[in-house]
Amino acid sequence: MSITANNISLSYKDKDILKNIDIEIKKGEIITILGPNGAGKSSLLNIISGEIDINKGEVYYEDSPLSQLNIQERAYIRSVMSQSQPIVFDFSVREIVEMGWLDKGNLRYSDNINLAISGVLNDCDIHHLENRKFNTLSGGEQRRVHFARSLIQLWRESDNKDSRYLLLDEPTANLDLFHQINLMKMLKELSKDGVGILVILHDLNLAFKYSDKIAMIKNGSMIAYNEPKKIIDQNILSEVYDLTFDIQVKDSKININYV
Repeated sequence: MSITANNISLSYKDKDILKNIDIEIKKGEIITILGPNGAGKSSLLNIISGEIDINKGEVYYEDSPLSQLNIQERAYIRSVMSQSQPIVFDFSVREIVEMGWLDKGNLRYSDNINLAISGVLNDCDIHHLENRKFNTLSGGEQRRVHFARSLIQLWRESDNKDSRYLLLDEPTANLDLFHQINLMKMLKELSKDGVGILVILHDLNLAFKYSDKIAMIKNGSMIAYNEPKKIIDQNILSEVYDLTFDIQVKDSKININYV
């Protein structure tokens, strides 16, 4: 079971944004998209989430074409965390996290969902902020709130085995080192629970440590798409980023620095 994007192409005013991209997000896998600014990473994630239309290709949520699913059906299968998610109204942290559940059109509250919300607030280290107004928070705190909302959207009763996918655009942006690592550890645990994850990152070391596969994109083209240990190649990284890298691999641990 997976989300697949086949032969995806996107152009705007005669400029190619994405060119013939194929990618698959399987249940229980973390797929990380890497590449320089303007490579097409966010455009690809937005196509897979259904936020923007494509010129060519098709996205399937398991056996169903994305184009045939309505908003509620999409929201039940996948949750999206974008780069920018402004909150106009003066909601509290807990109210915003609760919106992840309301997005599915399910207004029935139970002790279980309330416990789940409290658990996510704790896991994301925002439990002490739950009554604060969102617009009074720092940038990093706001990102953690949006991440928590994304998680609640995928919450299921323990006996529900329906597929779940998480699509995240730079979730570690504005986070300090502790919260970056905490978020990546949470993603790893979610993947062990069967959640398929597509994430855009800029930190190469986080990407190569926590990902099952890495998709490297430059100028709208897929340069490499494989397991981290199979694409940890200085030539590939240099081709994508136009930098020289020092790569150290020891006991399956990868450390990357640019020179």
